[in-house]
Amino acid sequence: MQAVFFRPMPHVLENTLIVIDFDSTITQVEGLDELADIAMSQHPNREAVVQQIRKITEQGMNGEILFADGLRRRIALLRAHRSHIDALVQRLHGKISPSFERNQAFLREYADQILVVSSGFKEFIVPVVVALGLHADNVYANEFHFDSDGNVIGIDENNVLAQDGGKVKLMQQLRQVSCDAFAQHSKLIKNNTEVFVIGDGYTDYQIRESGQATRFYAFTENVERPKVTAKADMIVPSLDEFLYFHGLPRSQSYPRSRMKVLLLENVHPVAAQLFRREGYSVEKLKEALNEAELIAKIKDVSVLGIRSKTEVTRRVLENAPKLLSIGAFCIGTNQIDLTACSEHGVAVFNAPYSNTRSVVELAIGEMIMLIRGVFPKSVGMHEGKWDKSANNSYEVRGKKLGIIGYGHIGTQLSIIGEALGMEVYFYDRVDKMPIGNAKKCRTLDDVLRVADVVSVHIDGSPENTHLFGEKQFAQMKDGAIFLNLARGHLVDTPALVAAIKQGKISGVGVDVFPTEPKTNHEVFVNELRGLPNVILTPHIGGSTEEAQEGIGNYVPERLLEYLNNGSTTGSVNLPAVQLPVLHDAHRLLHIHRNVPGILAKLNALFAKYQINISGQYLKTNEQIGYVIVDLDKNYTDAFVNEIKNIDDTIRFRMLY
Repeated sequence: MQAVFFRPMPHVLENTLIVIDFDSTITQVEGLDELADIAMSQHPNREAVVQQIRKITEQGMNGEILFADGLRRRIALLRAHRSHIDALVQRLHGKISPSFERNQAFLREYADQILVVSSGFKEFIVPVVVALGLHADNVYANEFHFDSDGNVIGIDENNVLAQDGGKVKLMQQLRQVSCDAFAQHSKLIKNNTEVFVIGDGYTDYQIRESGQATRFYAFTENVERPKVTAKADMIVPSLDEFLYFHGLPRSQSYPRSRMKVLLLENVHPVAAQLFRREGYSVEKLKEALNEAELIAKIKDVSVLGIRSKTEVTRRVLENAPKLLSIGAFCIGTNQIDLTACSEHGVAVFNAPYSNTRSVVELAIGEMIMLIRGVFPKSVGMHEGKWDKSANNSYEVRGKKLGIIGYGHIGTQLSIIGEALGMEVYFYDRVDKMPIGNAKKCRTLDDVLRVADVVSVHIDGSPENTHLFGEKQFAQMKDGAIFLNLARGHLVDTPALVAAIKQGKISGVGVDVFPTEPKTNHEVFVNELRGLPNVILTPHIGGSTEEAQEGIGNYVPERLLEYLNNGSTTGSVNLPAVQLPVLHDAHRLLHIHRNVPGILAKLNALFAKYQINISGQYLKTNEQIGYVIVDLDKNYTDAFVNEIKNIDDTIRFRMLY
């Protein structure tokens, strides 16, 4: 049977029974395995025994061995006491599957129609599920036998769940019995009752295979077993997915497991971890993608994460119907068509300062190496040349440092340069307050004429293309040092090469290039190769473990705030709104073209449908208006449809 995803459908759970497995479904772990880990903590062969028990468990879950045999083999290896079970219960309370944890309201509301059917043991299952709002007498599981000292000495052999095919036999009994013990389930086990099974193991599928269930949902939030998912009617990566499919009350308006995050260019692993922890589906690639490759990949992507090599063009956006947000895991965003993103209601976030220190340290290091002439001497040493000379070797102390662009990086460089004893001069198109003793210059030319070292830290906007060319290099001091750790197209490379060969520029450090290889396997081609006292680095200004981890945390945090809460703090294209955490309400997010009258139309609909509003926020920029409304839950589909169809609406979402 091929596992497929069905289209969502509203479904009221009338005359329906939901059967849920416990181990690796309600909890993230297998209870008996965890009990072994606790009980064997002082055993000399603890690791070997626990691993053996885990192996038997996995074989049983995959249907590779008979269940009853596996159960008894595990019990024989186990040396447990009642006190160990108490410790296990405490551990399991902290191991609840996230989607069950956040959907406790559903579990409580539908507790009468939910059975927990497990091959595990009541002694640790009941305390856990009762805390989630389920009924103790709706739990069907094995039971331990204890001796007078509280040691586990076996299991209840009369329990049908201790047998092969135990879950199937239990369901057959529940359909047949009429005694008082099962009277409470009489409305659930009639012949026309629909039975839905949610679980991760082969024994859960067997209920469906035997005809005792209408559907089997393979639960993959904690573990995915191909032999089980291949048999499923539907794969559910979370409980939210099941609830969404049936139109049931849930904690997420749209299951995050249905939302795909595509991370390119080998962003730090912590980014993928953060998205997965929140329940999103993540695909991570090491390389950049060209336009055609990205168009082929992005059709079902909700969040795109890139660095500097992947270009997000208008064509890409036109082929990304589900795309909500883009994260640039770097400072610059010139590789993204921000205008087109705004027109499509796609929020863009970057990391404006997470790699600042790393870039500054590289600039300082290169500056010192170039002024001292260390690099040519190092090359000579490798060739066997001993050139112990002070000629053309200088200290940075007392030199004039010219900084072009006085943003996060420029100001940090200013502070450290001054601490090294340098005089700092800077130019920025925007009026900036000097830090320390730095001197603000009126024009770029003023900086070039005075600086011994010129370091470029401006954005890559088109108007800055070839900002440094023949004229600018001619204005610089003879023997000046030039650093570009910003963007490759800012510099006319042939003009820089000419200035080096003429002796006008005595040292150069370049980390960025107009054309850069997309992978580490491509050859780097550039006219600067082989020139003396020129340090070339492969766009690694921000490539330190500290910077990449910082960016890997910062960008997903901004993206998740937007996806989960609607906040646009840090967005480079949408109006910035910091929203409070949503409590006991639904949040309407409406992105529209910034034209008059949108808010009036929205308020007219709130009045028409008598919607009570608990909070309303509006922020605009030149292109976009962003309205956020927190409202009561008693709205209708007709209301939602009218909101979507307001003229000039770009994107509409409901969050809860």
